[in-house]
Amino acid sequence: MTDAAGFRPGVRLALDWGHARIGVAACDAHGTLAYPVETIAPASDPGVVERRLRALVAEYEPIEFILGLPRHLKGVEGAAAAGVREKAGWLVRRFPEVPVRLVDERLTTVAAERQLRAAGRPARRQRAVIDQAAAVGILEQALDRERATGRPGGEVVDAERTQG
Repeated sequence: MTDAAGFRPGVRLALDWGHARIGVAACDAHGTLAYPVETIAPASDPGVVERRLRALVAEYEPIEFILGLPRHLKGVEGAAAAGVREKAGWLVRRFPEVPVRLVDERLTTVAAERQLRAAGRPARRQRAVIDQAAAVGILEQALDRERATGRPGGEVVDAERTQG
């Protein structure tokens, strides 16, 4: 179901999935406001991650996960992107009821660090907050694209191609 402008109503959960932590953001059902939710740590413990994500899915009932896909400035994918694609496959297998989209996240962490610095918060000691702010940036980018084009942004993660 979409609204008059082609925007699909519903909450989205965005994840900035790093090696140490996962920044989580959400938006309201109308996609008006994206906001930080929490930081899941350690990101390397699948049991912790799955428990927190199950609780968040139960609480927010998202229509999809938006995962930041790290690309180099020239748009090519490296090892970090391969790791996120692996995590996206894990999400699809654990949460088959929630579609997963990958959205280019270039510069979202840099932008989050700048915003914190401008607000007078030392970025170096605010890693968990930066991860949440980066997730907000990823989500805002996806929402802006959908509002502008009437189509969801990013790449759908196909469950059949992520088996393994």
